[in-house]
Amino acid sequence: MSKRTKLFFRRGAGLLLAAGILYSCASVGRIEGGPIDEDPPVFVRSTPQPGGLNYDRRRVTIEFDEYIKLENASEKVVISPPQVQQPDIKTRGKKVVINLQDTLKPDMTYTIDFSDAIEDNNESNPLYDFAFTFATGERLDSMVVSGTLLNASNLEPVKGMLVGLHANLEDSAFTALPFDRVGRTDSRGRFSIRGIAPGRYRIYGLQDADQNYFFSQPSENIAFNDSLVIPTSEPRVAQDTMWIDTLTYDTIIPRAYTHYLPDDLLLFAFKEHTTRAQRLAKAERSVMHKFTLCFTAPADTLPLLEGLNFDATDAFIIEKPTGRIDTLDYWIKDSLIYQQDTLKMRLSYLYTDTLNQLVPRTDTLALVSKVKPKSEEEKAKEREKKEKERKKRRKKGDEPEPPDTEFLSMEVYAPSAMDIYDYLTLTFTEPVASIDTTAIHLRQKVDTLWTDIPFELQQDTADIKLYNIFADWTPGESYAFEVDSTAIHGLYGLFTDKVKKEFKAKKLEDYGQIFFDVVGADSASFVELLDAQDKVLRTVPLTQGRADFYYLNPGKYCARLIEDTNHNGQWDTGDYARKLQPESVYYYWQVIEVKANFDLTQSWDIKDRPRDKQKPDELKKQKPDEDKRNKNRNNRSSSGNSGRGYSY
Repeated sequence: MSKRTKLFFRRGAGLLLAAGILYSCASVGRIEGGPIDEDPPVFVRSTPQPGGLNYDRRRVTIEFDEYIKLENASEKVVISPPQVQQPDIKTRGKKVVINLQDTLKPDMTYTIDFSDAIEDNNESNPLYDFAFTFATGERLDSMVVSGTLLNASNLEPVKGMLVGLHANLEDSAFTALPFDRVGRTDSRGRFSIRGIAPGRYRIYGLQDADQNYFFSQPSENIAFNDSLVIPTSEPRVAQDTMWIDTLTYDTIIPRAYTHYLPDDLLLFAFKEHTTRAQRLAKAERSVMHKFTLCFTAPADTLPLLEGLNFDATDAFIIEKPTGRIDTLDYWIKDSLIYQQDTLKMRLSYLYTDTLNQLVPRTDTLALVSKVKPKSEEEKAKEREKKEKERKKRRKKGDEPEPPDTEFLSMEVYAPSAMDIYDYLTLTFTEPVASIDTTAIHLRQKVDTLWTDIPFELQQDTADIKLYNIFADWTPGESYAFEVDSTAIHGLYGLFTDKVKKEFKAKKLEDYGQIFFDVVGADSASFVELLDAQDKVLRTVPLTQGRADFYYLNPGKYCARLIEDTNHNGQWDTGDYARKLQPESVYYYWQVIEVKANFDLTQSWDIKDRPRDKQKPDELKKQKPDEDKRNKNRNNRSSSGNSGRGYSY
């Protein structure tokens, strides 16, 4: 082979090698065909060593067997004792580096609880319940207490709430001193507080808005336990199973470990009832004939209003809109008043001063309408335009449009299939001036004839623009509701148009019933029937241990019981200063499916299971972090005790 031929082959091989390298660099991706990595990162080494003593540096480095990342470290990572200055927590390749900003306390056990914040960089497999511990003295405190924190009003798991311990048993410690040890609740409401020294403690929950680790703002959600917490431990044995395949196990290996108690603490979070400062927040006139006064808090008495350029005597219909008890709508009755561009008035009301006392206050208001009324010239132009359009239609031979008639808007609630316990509702957009009840007819079809039946018309107690019509419906019968034209006169001169609605009352066999036999509840209790979204459908008092719900449409239902200790017919929150826990709430533990023409009697012992196991999963809005848990399910099941996690 000649030198020229050898040189050619060498150059060709070099070009092929370079092309291969360039292609491999341009093709970024995972080689297909291999198994997906489902293993979490594995701890390799650290500085200090796990459980190290006499450590006096403020930097902690933890290394793993693969590249890692942190998810929501500011929310998930909790350090005990709590740090006033937030630590700097970062990842560097395979390492987590924690730089503590606070000066280390002498003879103290430090715990860095990562929860599931550590994940591998590629597949995001989380390392569950990982905690790292070291001590600045000669002793390492190792006690652990754990439990669950729920919303007191609906037993919903509370995620991301601090739970802390105080060795100071005085009540004032919670409102003046940072916690001694802290943990944070996960997506199931579960918490663990680690690195505890033997002793007696009080335990609290805190939604720490200002991050000072004590209860300092009335708006913060809190929880407290009436009993002291005394950490203990006991030896236990877990059974680790070695599997040959998914169906056959090889051997069971007993493994001794230390179990820490208590592990079933229950805390119930609530927000105290706070009295907001009373002030006038806003006064506006969105339309000519109405103005609105908005206050920062509801008052026991209406404000006094004096007109400065009009007579305010009997000039308004005052409405408290539904669900807005701190808002007042003033509907102006006299057109000579509301046609004024500006309404000037003097308003006297109770105002919260700097000493938090209600004192009289008077403001002068000038309310200008945001919507200007049409002038007579504008109205004349509109009439002229419509008349021209009618003339054009006549020339073309088209039928002229009938003259426009504006009616009072009225919405009629009358479903075609009426529940036998339901009623009709008339809804208006403005207050009603008068109703001619003789022009309203409710008829029942008897054989082939429509027969008038008695009814009762009542203005709704919560909304002055609603009127309810009550009657005794006969199951399975047909009805017709009619309103003659001009039967109802609105406050601003408009009348209603003619309306007719036909409907049929449901049959008794269309319904089911649920009867609860309740055990363990206080006599001053009531039961709420809930739908599948945890919404209250009906409420009945507990009578001689019974709570009966009749005429239920087929579907799925749940139930909640409230021990009404103050007999006011509603759930009430707690008060830490008075050591008053929120009223106790219990759930029936399963969803009940009601079928038509079927009666169901359920025995319900409200204390036959812990309250964190009562609320059905279908009702919970706070769902567990299912995606990550499903990815790591095999690893957790093979650990033998999935709740303990990893501590170093």
